[in-house]
Amino acid sequence: MATTFAEATAVKATGPHTYIAYFPSEWCIGSVTHGGVATATLLRVASAHFSTTLAKQNQPHTITLHAEFLRRTHAGSATLTVMDMKLGKQTSTIHISLTQNGREEVVAYLTNTNMDTEAGLTLRTGWSPDPPLPAPPVDFAKLAAQGEDENWVMLKNLPHPKLRKAVNRVHMYVPRAGQARPNMVDEWMRLKSGERFTMEGIGFVSDMWPQLIEGLVKQQETGRKELPKQKDGDNQPWLWFPTLTLNLDIKKALPPEGVEWLHVRVQTKHIKNGRYDYEVVVFDQSGDIVALSHHVAMVLDGTRNTAKRVTGGNSKI
Repeated sequence: MATTFAEATAVKATGPHTYIAYFPSEWCIGSVTHGGVATATLLRVASAHFSTTLAKQNQPHTITLHAEFLRRTHAGSATLTVMDMKLGKQTSTIHISLTQNGREEVVAYLTNTNMDTEAGLTLRTGWSPDPPLPAPPVDFAKLAAQGEDENWVMLKNLPHPKLRKAVNRVHMYVPRAGQARPNMVDEWMRLKSGERFTMEGIGFVSDMWPQLIEGLVKQQETGRKELPKQKDGDNQPWLWFPTLTLNLDIKKALPPEGVEWLHVRVQTKHIKNGRYDYEVVVFDQSGDIVALSHHVAMVLDGTRNTAKRVTGGNSKI
């Protein structure tokens, strides 16, 4: 039986400031744990820490996360160590270090508050998505049962499914008429297992979509000679897009029981010399903003994903 999202991101306390996790291989991209799974695990650690060690703070909701992916994570056990950096009445900040086999691989700062008791200035900014979110209505019952409705269709036959195993754990639905812009993706998403997205799931959703670069590669011939050769009979080169930094700004608390559907819009502004940006906005079914995220990522030959790991302090990526 496949590991559920809850199991893939579960953490267990081994002390007041230490936790362990176990990353299953089916939630990896190649040999590397999917970045959204790692991010969701960081959020679970914060949730556990603020409900136990820091319970007196009464700040159950993470509102910001900044993560630096120093080295490749991998399937297997991981240790997460927490440092309480600043404890305040309104917000508190912790530092989390994720290590595997003695290597520090991810470091992150997370700030928590209590969204249920937040009070302060509230203003309308007049911002709206540009271009507007796809207007066609969504029949979620049809999407779940049939994989499509009149306006949305589930993505199938994505490149390299045996390597990008984590992508097989979700269902992604895109506009039947195509995306509004070549540098942008709109999608509705749900977990294949039928689980609901809780607050920790926002970390996963903020890093899961069909790759924009592969669509642009199909449209543009420039630079094709610099891409790795096709592998495994697939019609796309095996590219890997490791995240260097991920920032998450959570605007809205999801209900305790979670939600089945979230809408993700992701776009990139600049791709140059194998480095590029992602801007991500997560919406709920009512169209409210749930979270904003920004990534800096690289574009590498997929063989770098599975290359031998360096045991010292340095890494090839």
